[in-house]
Amino acid sequence: MVDNHGDLGVCWRLSSQLAARGHTVHLYVDDASALQWMALSGRAGVRVSPWPDDAAVFAAHELPQVVIEAFGCELPIGFQATMGLASHPPVWVNLEYFSAEDAALHNHGLPSPILQGPAKGLTKWFFYPGLSPHGGGVLGPGEDGRVFTDKPTSFGMQNASDTHGHHEHEQMLWRHSKISSATEGLRISLFCYEPASLRLWLQQLHEQSPAVQLTVTAGRATQAMQQALQVWRQSPSFEVIELPYLPHPAFDEMLAAHDLNLVRGEDSVVRAIWAGQAFLWQIYPQDDGAHWPKLQAFLQATQAPPLVVQAHWAWNSEQPTPLPALTPEHMAQWTAWAQGLRARLQAETDLLTRLEGFVAAHG
Repeated sequence: MVDNHGDLGVCWRLSSQLAARGHTVHLYVDDASALQWMALSGRAGVRVSPWPDDAAVFAAHELPQVVIEAFGCELPIGFQATMGLASHPPVWVNLEYFSAEDAALHNHGLPSPILQGPAKGLTKWFFYPGLSPHGGGVLGPGEDGRVFTDKPTSFGMQNASDTHGHHEHEQMLWRHSKISSATEGLRISLFCYEPASLRLWLQQLHEQSPAVQLTVTAGRATQAMQQALQVWRQSPSFEVIELPYLPHPAFDEMLAAHDLNLVRGEDSVVRAIWAGQAFLWQIYPQDDGAHWPKLQAFLQATQAPPLVVQAHWAWNSEQPTPLPALTPEHMAQWTAWAQGLRARLQAETDLLTRLEGFVAAHG
């Protein structure tokens, strides 16, 4: 079960990559409506169903070999009961959120015995995605393992149908026609919540950069940008492009086509790493402040230079805070950090490979 686009994005990418390796996947989700644009043509080997209620009954032959409980959801009571009665219950994996914190690395792979309820006597296993070679890793760049090694000059969406073939999506093609290189101007993508520093940052861009092409993703980012960007948007040196919702391949290409990607949440920060361009992560804010040590751990684990650290603290601040100027020198340093991080992850096994090995060892 997932409760937002980021959770669903991770689950869909994982399901698709599992299917690409020959596994059959049944994805249960409480709201799959976003898959109509996130995964236009679906994926052979992946079946999507509504989240069952607790009264649903499951037969023993319906049990899979592996159950992945994603992001703290709780399996329906009826499903747990069937697992508890099985002579060979599935390997039960609790897929947690991405984290570079020491506690996540310590807890990765630990058992969680079920002491009560219909699944009493079974064990679920914690699996924490992260950056350490000793943790859960991160999902690979795509179903085909492709990494964008050269920045594309365009990206686009062709006419396609959604998973059920009910709706035709109009063609959208965007090309970098006005700004062709970082020497002439900056191409920046914006995928965010509502950062307190957004208006101040937009003003900084107008004052500091000779030309900017700002590509804004649909949803909350567009709404936040429209509220913050009023006086300056008519400037000939500041072009704003508002995108529709993008399927995963187009979103990934979009990131690779920009000089700087402002991303949010869990799925998009991993996509930004694979894109190999400078990126700025807006971590999901939590009321108890748990996101601050998580962000600090990420910056330390990636050996972020002071420039990148400063930008992240400013962008995630609860008060408007100036960000570093996007000078050519700063952009070169920022991009080198991002490309070094991508190279590091390329040299390691991905989450799916580690998950397959983990299941094999505990099955």
